[in-house]
Amino acid sequence: MEPERSARPASQLVRYVKKRGMNPRYNPIIFFPHRYPLQHKTKHRKFRLYTMVQFLRVTVFFVLQLVACGIPVFGQDASPYSYTSASRDGTGKWYMGREISQIMGFHGMAWLERPERSEEENTDLAIKNLPLTANSVVADIGAGSGFYTFRIAKKVTEGTVYAVEIQQEAIDFLQKKADNLGMKQVVPVVGSDKSPNLPEGALDLILMVDVYHELAFPQEMLQNMRKALKPTGKLVLIEYRGEDPAVAIKPLHKMTVRQVKKELGANGFTLEKNGQFLNIQHFLVFEKER
Repeated sequence: MEPERSARPASQLVRYVKKRGMNPRYNPIIFFPHRYPLQHKTKHRKFRLYTMVQFLRVTVFFVLQLVACGIPVFGQDASPYSYTSASRDGTGKWYMGREISQIMGFHGMAWLERPERSEEENTDLAIKNLPLTANSVVADIGAGSGFYTFRIAKKVTEGTVYAVEIQQEAIDFLQKKADNLGMKQVVPVVGSDKSPNLPEGALDLILMVDVYHELAFPQEMLQNMRKALKPTGKLVLIEYRGEDPAVAIKPLHKMTVRQVKKELGANGFTLEKNGQFLNIQHFLVFEKER
């Protein structure tokens, strides 16, 4: 009698499954494990293994997606950068609320050497206000054509002026120009996106002229520049005034004092001087926090 009673629920279950529109190809090994103990045990093990494999596949997929998006996982340090679709003149990469701009590149060399630049940007006045001596060790980051580099070298006759660039064409141009002018104190240096490759604790002054807003890794660059400065060294940024709509420069190629202070302050720099004597640019002098 016992087999007949246990068989009855099975037929009812089949009718229920068919009535509900579920898959009628049920597996009796799963539904009635007490009838097939050995088969059920094997089936259950296979099912658990399959489930674990599927779970691991999904987990690995999502972890890879998070890493690709720059989101920290499993104890990684949070990235200081975020990413969106790029604007017209931007890269789509953001740092502390600012979209990093596209770089001008070597093709803009002629614009850097335009005859009217000195008058437009008060270049002589800017160089006059740089803390320079004949023996200074200076770095011009993003030197480009050397517009500032070689003017500074005229004052730093006994020291060193590092002309830092990441583009080989610019390095070759700077070296050739230094040789032609006989300025042995000018030393071209191949930098990288994250480091200017300067000697640690050796610099009296680091200068960036309309360059900082283009740095692909501003945090890493600032930290490495800070290491390169002497304890009393200065970092000078000359940037087009982002607060002034009358300055006819693309918005992403301008910066506000507030934004510059925010970014440099987060990397161990304090604003020492805000020189407001240039026509269309900020002249910002920073020192290392003590």
